[in-house]
Amino acid sequence: MIEKKQKKFLTVAPFECAWRKDLRFREAGRGCVAFEAFAHNDVTLVFRESVGSQHYHYKRDNSPHYTVILGSHRNRRLKIEVDGKTVVDVAGIGLCCSSAFQSYWISIYDGLISIGKGRYPFQNLVFQWLDSNPNCSVQYVGLSSWDKHVGYRNVNVLPLTHNHISLWQHVDYGEYEGGEDGEEDLEDEYVSYEKWGLENFLESWELSDMFFIVGLEERAVPAHKVILGASGNFSFTSADEEVVQLPGVTYPVLHAFLQYIYTGQTQIPESQLVSLRALSLQFEVMPLLKQCEEIIERFKLNKKLFDSGKNVEISYPNAWPHCCTSFPSGLPVNMPRLKKLHFTGKYCDVDIYIEGHGLVAQPHRIILGLWSAPFAKMFTNGMSESISSKVCLRDVSPQAFNAMLEFMYSGKLDIDDTMDTGTLLLQLLLLADQFGVALLHQECCKTLLECLSEDSVCPILQVVSSVLSCKLIEETCLRKFSTHFDYYTTASIDFILLDQTTFCSIIQHPDLTVTSEERVLNAILLWCMQAKELHGWEVVDELITYSTPELLFRERLHSVIDLLPFIRFPLLPYPLLKKLEKSSLSRQIPVFDDLVKEAINYVEFGLARPENDQYARFQHRRSSFKELQYICDGDSNGVLHFAGTSYGEHQWVNPILAKRITITASSPTSRHTDPKVLVSRTYQGTSFTGPRVEDGKNCSWWMVDIGEDHQLMCNYYTLRQDGSRAYIRFWNLQGSLDGKAWTNLRVHENDQTMCKPGQYASWPIMAPNALLPFRFFRVILTGPTSDASNPWNFCICFLELYGYFH
Repeated sequence: MIEKKQKKFLTVAPFECAWRKDLRFREAGRGCVAFEAFAHNDVTLVFRESVGSQHYHYKRDNSPHYTVILGSHRNRRLKIEVDGKTVVDVAGIGLCCSSAFQSYWISIYDGLISIGKGRYPFQNLVFQWLDSNPNCSVQYVGLSSWDKHVGYRNVNVLPLTHNHISLWQHVDYGEYEGGEDGEEDLEDEYVSYEKWGLENFLESWELSDMFFIVGLEERAVPAHKVILGASGNFSFTSADEEVVQLPGVTYPVLHAFLQYIYTGQTQIPESQLVSLRALSLQFEVMPLLKQCEEIIERFKLNKKLFDSGKNVEISYPNAWPHCCTSFPSGLPVNMPRLKKLHFTGKYCDVDIYIEGHGLVAQPHRIILGLWSAPFAKMFTNGMSESISSKVCLRDVSPQAFNAMLEFMYSGKLDIDDTMDTGTLLLQLLLLADQFGVALLHQECCKTLLECLSEDSVCPILQVVSSVLSCKLIEETCLRKFSTHFDYYTTASIDFILLDQTTFCSIIQHPDLTVTSEERVLNAILLWCMQAKELHGWEVVDELITYSTPELLFRERLHSVIDLLPFIRFPLLPYPLLKKLEKSSLSRQIPVFDDLVKEAINYVEFGLARPENDQYARFQHRRSSFKELQYICDGDSNGVLHFAGTSYGEHQWVNPILAKRITITASSPTSRHTDPKVLVSRTYQGTSFTGPRVEDGKNCSWWMVDIGEDHQLMCNYYTLRQDGSRAYIRFWNLQGSLDGKAWTNLRVHENDQTMCKPGQYASWPIMAPNALLPFRFFRVILTGPTSDASNPWNFCICFLELYGYFH
């Protein structure tokens, strides 16, 4: 009877963690772990800078680390923690299974954590999260659990290469060896992947454009001119030359020679080192020549260093930056020479035509095929491009295609300043996705996220919402739109161009932040009617009075019915609800009328709020702002006064003394430069901050920090002149998230409002920037005051801010 070989695995007990020194990234901060797990829930992996103990637990760890929990909360959620603090907690990604082992992979690349399911890393991606402050030192992988045993097997730690990681096709799994008690040891071997890289083209006739004839047997060995030309000096006598005769070279020597060029490493018997050196000298492959000479010299000095019965191993020294090469790190390809071959068109073997633009590029098939599986298939699977040097593309931007080629030949993303950067990045992103250029796709994503601004969110969402590989960018843009909903729906009309799925995701986003439900109502009506300009619901109500819903909303009429229930009508003021009840919108749209009546009943009769998810419109939004409205000069309704009461919890105390806010001045603190004065509510005859030089110019300022956990959408502010006659005329109110990059909220040019000692003055903030939340605010003097003796002394003794406070 044949016994089946049982796969052995490692069992991790509850609240413990298994560590092995071999389970580590080859490069700190960058690596991938592929594994199989058997568990009811809480498959937990810890990524740490050093090895922990068996009884280690991430909840008690004070050192820097990442924790990824698959199937948290009884297999209902995915969690990611950074140094013990939860940063991701999402539902619907319960990946564990209680009936069988399942395969997963987790990669970390400079803070970008990617999680997927299945045997093949970088396929079947299910979630990504980017750490804005990445830990680039994590290196060791710990296998942990929560309150139930977890079984692990086939755990392999892999390096992140810059080849086409998405094309890796299979894993050569290892197994655990151990006893029956579940404390099996992990085998010290890395997984072997079928990589997609230059090594795949070593001595391959695919895409080759020349070959060597070697030895007395005249064996033909294929190669690629551009690769050889970028690695040494082969000097083909003509562009059409395809054969290089090497009658005095044996095949093993040529094989070792080409293997070094295509893979960065080779091995050869010591007896053939001299022949390999001669071949390297002939074609001026200088790195290999130098290494052969060094090995020969060492051999002469000490023959005991070498075992004559074994091969000598030669590896190219990896001296290039990890992320700045178009080929895998560790190849002797001279990048400047490769770029020159591309620039001159030497050895090019394909003409790229784009419909409507003619011939746009003449690259090399091997370079295109190395980076792109679609191109490789196009050139090798019998399509017309396999026998023709002409490739015709449609619906492709020539600028984006040439930028992609530049990336393929240099390994660097270099955006041409002659075109709008955002537009070109988006075109490049789609092109990289279309042709499977994984590293370019990654660089475009990273650059887009770094350059994300208020003006680019909507255009990016319009492009990436239909691209599955751009989910990280889409989620980031959705979150930014949702948290700044007021701004994006009132600063411009761009949001009406979003598709219904994207707009619906924003309306339902858990981080949706609004100052009033009326703004949600306005945004939905504007989007449904595809408005040409911004206005409130009253204008829509007037338009529908003389029309019909079918004419007003056209093809988005059904969207009105779908989206209206997402408005939390019970949160609207009662007088507004009564106005809506009598509106034409209520008369002509039954769903609208039903929702308004439901809200009025809820407010009037205090009906018990339903608890199920269907009635989320009865619940206050998690991040809603508190409105602190300006009433009159010197009132007690502002943000700084509110901070002095500990946000409504007790009697007022100077918020600086209570350490609720911080105020700093441009000049050192003195008896006349006292930050406490600005919020003391007691008139001071002399109060000023002096000048300092910034960017070569004089300026004076008072800066307020409302606190790390607070933000304000400022729509009004008040100043009070001290007892002097140094009246300000030129100044700005500015806001900032970090205290470094400042946004003008209101600019005052020769404003003579303040013209008396002790006078109050207040100003509204009307620009769209009033809808952006900030933590830091400052009033900054941009021109001299009316005091000729001290023109840069900023003399005020009171400051107050108003708006929507969070």
